[in-house]
Amino acid sequence: MRRAVVTSAATAAGVVLLLSLKPHEAAGPAPVIGSGSGSAASSDSGAAGGASSPAGSPPSAAATTAPSGATRKVSGDTVNTRYGPVQVEVTLSGKRITAVDVVKYPSSERRDREINTSALPVLNQEAISAQSAGIDVVSGATYTSDGYVRSLQSALDRAKG
Repeated sequence: MRRAVVTSAATAAGVVLLLSLKPHEAAGPAPVIGSGSGSAASSDSGAAGGASSPAGSPPSAAATTAPSGATRKVSGDTVNTRYGPVQVEVTLSGKRITAVDVVKYPSSERRDREINTSALPVLNQEAISAQSAGIDVVSGATYTSDGYVRSLQSALDRAKG
C-alpha cells in the first residue's frame, strides 16, 4: 500500500514537470547586426537580401577590384564556435573601418538571441574605435566574441592582400 502511494506521487510529479516544459520557439533567419554608422545603415537591407556590394556594382567587384580609396565590403571567414557560427562583413573606406555587419551568429536558442543582440553592437563599436581586431571580449558572450575577433581578423587580412 505504501509503495503504491509513493509510486503514484512520483508519477504525478513527473507528469506535472513534463507539462510545465515549454516548447522551443521557432527561430527565423537571424537578422544582420550592423554597426549602424555610415554606409552600414543603407546596406543592411541589401545584405539581408544577399547582396554585399554598393549599389550598381556586381557583388564580386566590391571585394576584389575596388580602388584603394573606395568604399568596399570584405567578408571574413565563418568561425564555428561552441554555440554556432560567427561571420562578419567589414566595410572599409580606404584602409579605415567604417562599419562592421555580423551576418552569422548563434541565434537558434532564445538565450543566444538575448546575449548576441546586446553583445554584437558593443563588439562592432569596439572594432570601429580600435580600427583593428585587437578588441576585448564581451563578458557573457566569450565564445561569440572569440569567433567575432577571428572572423574580423580574417576579413582585415583579406582586405590587405
